[in-house]
Amino acid sequence: MIDFLIYDLKVAVLIAIFYMFYRLMLAKETFHRVNRIVLLLTAVASFLLPLCVITMHETVTMQQVPTVTVGDLQIEMVDEEPMKPLWQIALPIIFIIGMLATLAHTLWSLFRIIALIRKSEQHPQENGTTICVTGNAELSPFSWMHYIVMNRSDYETNDAAILAHERGHIHLRHSWDLILVDTLTAFQWFNPAMWMLRSDLRAIHEYEADGAVLSQGINARQYQYLLITKAASIGGYSLANGISHSTLKNRINMMLHTQSSRRSYLKLLALLPIVAVTLAVNAEKVTDVVYTNSENPSVESLINETIVQSEAQPTETEVVKDDEDKNFVATGTVLDISEAEIDNGIIETDKATPIIGAVVKVIGTKKGTVTGPDGKFKLEVSEGDELAAMYIGYETMKVVVNKVFSAAGNSYVIGLRKEGNTPKANTNKAFDVVEQMPQFPGGHSKLLEYITRNLKYPTEAEMNCTQGRVIATFVVEEDGSISNAKVVRSIAPLLDAEALRIINTMPKWQPGMQNGKAVRVKYTIPISFNLPGKDSDVTHYEGSIKSDEKPQKGIGVVLRKVVDDKEPLVLLDGKTIDSEKLKEIDPKTIESMQVLKNQEAKEKYGAQNGVILITTKKK
Repeated sequence: MIDFLIYDLKVAVLIAIFYMFYRLMLAKETFHRVNRIVLLLTAVASFLLPLCVITMHETVTMQQVPTVTVGDLQIEMVDEEPMKPLWQIALPIIFIIGMLATLAHTLWSLFRIIALIRKSEQHPQENGTTICVTGNAELSPFSWMHYIVMNRSDYETNDAAILAHERGHIHLRHSWDLILVDTLTAFQWFNPAMWMLRSDLRAIHEYEADGAVLSQGINARQYQYLLITKAASIGGYSLANGISHSTLKNRINMMLHTQSSRRSYLKLLALLPIVAVTLAVNAEKVTDVVYTNSENPSVESLINETIVQSEAQPTETEVVKDDEDKNFVATGTVLDISEAEIDNGIIETDKATPIIGAVVKVIGTKKGTVTGPDGKFKLEVSEGDELAAMYIGYETMKVVVNKVFSAAGNSYVIGLRKEGNTPKANTNKAFDVVEQMPQFPGGHSKLLEYITRNLKYPTEAEMNCTQGRVIATFVVEEDGSISNAKVVRSIAPLLDAEALRIINTMPKWQPGMQNGKAVRVKYTIPISFNLPGKDSDVTHYEGSIKSDEKPQKGIGVVLRKVVDDKEPLVLLDGKTIDSEKLKEIDPKTIESMQVLKNQEAKEKYGAQNGVILITTKKK
């Protein structure tokens, strides 16, 4: 059913294009018979053109036919089919409901017309028409097939203009147009262009009937007055042609309009490129493989045979050596990557499988080969040749060969996807940036305080005067837990281990959010180990460092080893400052202050005279 909906959508696009052509080029012309034919033909053509497929054949000559053996056929039973997406169920239901409703409306109109004719007083005429007289005084005259329906007052008046108008509809067989267009409208009920085409066709019917009236010498002004008097009469039969149908102003204007010149017919030529482009879009290219050995099988039988094989003999193309130095042998593998996932723009080939019997040809030549059971191929090519890999039901992929690449022993890997298939995104990957980044409980300052309190300078590293910046990354999971902690820039094993220890012992974070949903987010943090009195290449800044080590928004933490001194160690927002600078701090900017003494200060910071931890308010 989805295939039919796709076809119907193509029809809708064509109807819209053809109708746009009519409105722009022909709607104001007075050759009504031509306009009527154009609307009918384009409506029908819109349904037929998507079914017209021009097949272009291209012959490829294989250098050697691969040998294939068929092993045991293995059949895997599937318990149940995968459930279809909801939209694939809902769309057909909605389409069928709309189609049935439109058809029901058309059939109801037809039923009312037939019932009205049967109940009316019928008067057969010599010209083959039948006048049906009803007792409804407000009914506007209309015609359907060879019946003319009117109220008794109009019948007794015997107005020649009314009869001429309705006989014009019957003579031109307008009822058949309405049946055709209303039937097509049922399949295009969702398409506004189809409804507008239907309305314009009915208007053309009235223009033709008005022309038939005036051609009999009836006074145009009196006829226009008649149209005005009948404009308010009751109609409502979608399958009938009535004198009160269509916009009255347009009909009067068309009567007064100057006849179009014959030169205007040239506008019809604009239909040709529309049809040509439609056929070109639907065209398909078929590759016919011809083997030099007439006893060899066709490529279709070969491919169908190899699909079911479990073991097959290797397939190679015997290379015909060329005397020219520019020729070389290109080797490669054709893989099915329909089920492969994309991670950061790279296709993961873990789920890729070799394609057996794929055609690999040199574009612009008749040279080609077929892949073996392992999906590999071997083909003689020239520098700059473009290879095309193709397989039934798969999209064609192309690759340009290079002699230097092949001479180095490299082979080409060509991935094919099933038609209409797109690579699956790795939904479990960690984001680098999201709408709401993850946050340590309490925010930036609390993270600095946590690391400052818990991070310890390794004794052996201190003795060896080892210092520097360790850059580590980790992932904040959807539940806020920390995982995948690793060092991306190492200084020394001891410092690396301490940095990873502090990261892995962190409490749960507030997870990152994307589109209102918690997601995995990659986070990078630099931790600098710096010994006082020692030169260091550490640059202190506040900024997260991605793996390329460029500072951006985030945090940086510096741990300094402090020797014995009479003054306490002072850490302002995680950074060491001199005790004298305490006087320069505005007390109003301080959020919290903590003093560590004795053994606690020695264990955590190596300070003999205590530690003062100051955290300022966020600006």
